[in-house]
Amino acid sequence: MDIKTASSLHRLRLVSAPEAVSFLLLLVCSVLKRTTDFNAVPVMGAVHGVLFILYVLFWLDAWNRTKWSFGTAALYFVLSVLPLGGFLAERKLKREAEAAVIASRARREGVVNA
Repeated sequence: MDIKTASSLHRLRLVSAPEAVSFLLLLVCSVLKRTTDFNAVPVMGAVHGVLFILYVLFWLDAWNRTKWSFGTAALYFVLSVLPLGGFLAERKLKREAEAAVIASRARREGVVNA
């Protein structure tokens, strides 16, 4: 894995958890808006919107660089629209990055032809 591909996966990982948190907070704010006089939906909606757009941009970049199959790319997109999906995406991306580092080190040391 080259440095640009690793960077694109890292950026996607960095934005996936905050995007998930903002989605959950937006859901809480929506409930509070309906049940109390507290209305933070406009602020949380804007924050979540920015984070979601960043997630989609980083997802497209990662898909382009890693050459994921359509199914893998679709999975990461679907995880972005589920309330807890961003946390699952971050964990999957972390495991994928660790596996790529191990394979890269093994190739460099000539241990395996991975």
